[in-house]
Amino acid sequence: MRDDFRGPALNAGLWVDHYLPHWTTPERSRARYDFGAGGLRLRIDADQLDWRPEDAPLRVSNIQTGNHAGTHRHRPDGLEIRNPVATELFWAPSSGRVDVTVSASVDENCMLAVWLVGTEHLSPRDSGEICVFEIDAAAIGPETTVARTGIKAHHDDRLTTDMAEVTLPFSAAAPHTWTAEWGPSGTVISCAGEVVRSLAQSPDYPLFLLIDLFEVAAPSGAYPKTATVHEVNGIG
Repeated sequence: MRDDFRGPALNAGLWVDHYLPHWTTPERSRARYDFGAGGLRLRIDADQLDWRPEDAPLRVSNIQTGNHAGTHRHRPDGLEIRNPVATELFWAPSSGRVDVTVSASVDENCMLAVWLVGTEHLSPRDSGEICVFEIDAAAIGPETTVARTGIKAHHDDRLTTDMAEVTLPFSAAAPHTWTAEWGPSGTVISCAGEVVRSLAQSPDYPLFLLIDLFEVAAPSGAYPKTATVHEVNGIG
């Protein structure tokens, strides 16, 4: 799997341009994005709706490598399927490697994240997540960036949640590459060629790749708020 996001359209055989669309309605899950010289620019626009009314304020533009009505039951407060979707496994390896090159958002109240999440199409137990990274705009400085990375068990009792903050010696607003490698021997997460987490556990079932830009507070500041996805390379 490889995509350098040259446009003019998203590869519909690889990406779904909605965020977990089964838990909400299409007009709320649909991503806002465009293409430029650098790649795919995820946007939060001034008129964008909250992902779910119950979660407001929370707006998101996301692309993901498949669909299943039940994937990522990440909230304990009554997620229900509002939009049944077909199961589509465009890229959902049980082990492998992925490299994601991004420029994170420095816009107010934004977060850029990359996750590998259990598809759950074989079993709802298969719900673990490799959190490649989560970067809050407020954590990006001119010379350093603080990111969250690790594993989240969610509903998989075979895994243990193990998240940590790591400090990167550069501004994540500039293009940089994150790498996740996972398999029977565990999970290794790297950034800019340096290992930042090495974990002895790993989900051993199909995982979707999600790349998402969130606005996590009430609308404020200038719009659009943006982050750029330059390239994705996956083996698995």
